[in-house]
Amino acid sequence: MTPRTRITSRSRAASKDPATVGPDSASVDVPPGSSSRRTLRARWPEWVGYAAATWSLVYGVLGVYWFLGGGGYPFGADLDPSGKAISLLDSVPPRVVAGAIAVVGLAGAVIAVVMARRRLAGPRAAALIGFAGTLGVVLTAVIPDFRPLMAVARTPILLVGLPFGFPEGVSLSSFVSTMYTWVVLNQLLFMLGGVLWAATAVAFARRNRNACGSCGRTDEPAAGWTTPAGAARWGRWAAWTAFAVPLFYALTRWSWALAIPLGVNRAFLEEEARETPQIWIAGAALATLAVGGGVLTLGLIQRWGEVYPRWIPFLRGKPVRPRTAIVPATVVAVLLPGAGLLEIRAGIEMIEAGGFQDTWGPILPGFFWPLWAVALGAATLAYYFRRRGRCAVCGRLDPDPRAAAAG
Repeated sequence: MTPRTRITSRSRAASKDPATVGPDSASVDVPPGSSSRRTLRARWPEWVGYAAATWSLVYGVLGVYWFLGGGGYPFGADLDPSGKAISLLDSVPPRVVAGAIAVVGLAGAVIAVVMARRRLAGPRAAALIGFAGTLGVVLTAVIPDFRPLMAVARTPILLVGLPFGFPEGVSLSSFVSTMYTWVVLNQLLFMLGGVLWAATAVAFARRNRNACGSCGRTDEPAAGWTTPAGAARWGRWAAWTAFAVPLFYALTRWSWALAIPLGVNRAFLEEEARETPQIWIAGAALATLAVGGGVLTLGLIQRWGEVYPRWIPFLRGKPVRPRTAIVPATVVAVLLPGAGLLEIRAGIEMIEAGGFQDTWGPILPGFFWPLWAVALGAATLAYYFRRRGRCAVCGRLDPDPRAAAAG
């Protein structure tokens, strides 16, 4: 391994070297000859805590405003055309939700700043990491429902179909005003906040164990599951699972497009088609998009996920940038859990009402979406471990880089 220069916090302050990882970091390893100018993306451990604090402060103030009766409150059954409570918070009294948002937001703003600036140990550190991690899960997976996923998934279908008049009678402006309402945008902002809080927890944990904020490596031997060879093993299982799960969803939607009443009765198919023409064609398009995403997931474990294949013009033979695969896969993994948990809640209600046996088609495939999210997230993480190479910040490299190519 190439020797690295160790810069202590005192010498860093004296030299004003910009390659720092936080005001309380004891040291950082910088590879000789590396650029002293690091991109905003590479410096994410330094600013993500402040970003989470800003997000929390904004929502804390909004919570106070909504608690006092201000407009724009984003939850409630009356906000959906169906008149039903869809989000987990839709049926909770507004003042209770607004008060909780105000308290958690304002307290979270302070906690996030502490996590961005301080180094702690023991129970206090564990408590802060637990708070940040829990908030990340709640904001991304528990509170949102299926509407953000549907809006994002239907957008490419609309953009492709608009020049050909599909969907019939739908314009870009009407689509945006219908699919990207304030309710949906608020849930997308909640997901963004969840991601910021999860990243804050990761950056804080790394700082506390003297790891590189960017890659998480230390001078100690890496855990076996994080090495390229280890990630290649468990990442293969995750990728195939993420490929298989959406096939069940696609099977039902393709069947309905072919007038095959799989999981529903024929009267349901005919009635929905009369009320919303082309609905089953749109469903089949979504199913095809889901299967296409599953196929692309296999690229996380295949050679063509690292080097563009010959049949792609202009890019053939060039290496695939890791973020080209990681960013979209992560976005989908974040969008899936909320939609899946909503389907599970709806399924439980149908089972209790005794109507699930004959009409499981619209609900049951969604039961597996949380599994899809976990598998896709794990496959993406494994791909990152295999492709990350030498860290541009600390200069560390996994002990067996040849395993990345072999995996």
